[in-house]
Amino acid sequence: MASSDAFTPEVLQRRREALQQVRQWGDPALKTVAKPVDAIDADLVGEARRLITIMDAALGAGLAATQVGIMRRYFVYREGDEELGAATALVNPVVEWSSEETDVRHEGCLSLGGVWVSVERPVSVRVTGLDLSGREQRIEAHGALARRLQHETDHLDGILMIDRTTKDERKTALRALREGRAMDPPAEGDRLEID
Repeated sequence: MASSDAFTPEVLQRRREALQQVRQWGDPALKTVAKPVDAIDADLVGEARRLITIMDAALGAGLAATQVGIMRRYFVYREGDEELGAATALVNPVVEWSSEETDVRHEGCLSLGGVWVSVERPVSVRVTGLDLSGREQRIEAHGALARRLQHETDHLDGILMIDRTTKDERKTALRALREGRAMDPPAEGDRLEID
């Protein structure tokens, strides 16, 4: 996500409007396990395009269907580590393999506005699923993309980033969420807004 200094009032307004469509902390949809997609049809493709529009307007890098109240097992995301990577969808994702090597990075989430927590995750993963044409996908990901795929898959399993942080950081984050205030984000180089 770009520096907030670069945002125009119009961009910030679009972000606010997009975030109104994203379920926020406390909504039961965020803790619900999504149901597998039985068929990739025109409705699913239309939903996925809508999610990409919301994700882009909200300045996110990923968005799970459950975050907008759709209890189907898919998410949309930016493929590249850069903001300009192509947007795509992954249906019925499964993390088949993850590296033993892990790292800890700060994550943000469109459903937990303004809250940043450190999350330890495997550095590399292999994720399988289907694209919107029904073709099998096998993604070998490392670094930011690996983290993004894990974060979004967690959403489909009803797991939030605050469920994967330390007990103390979770307590601080929950207090901030209850009080409706943001937690100061870490230094620019140490954070990664996933969705």
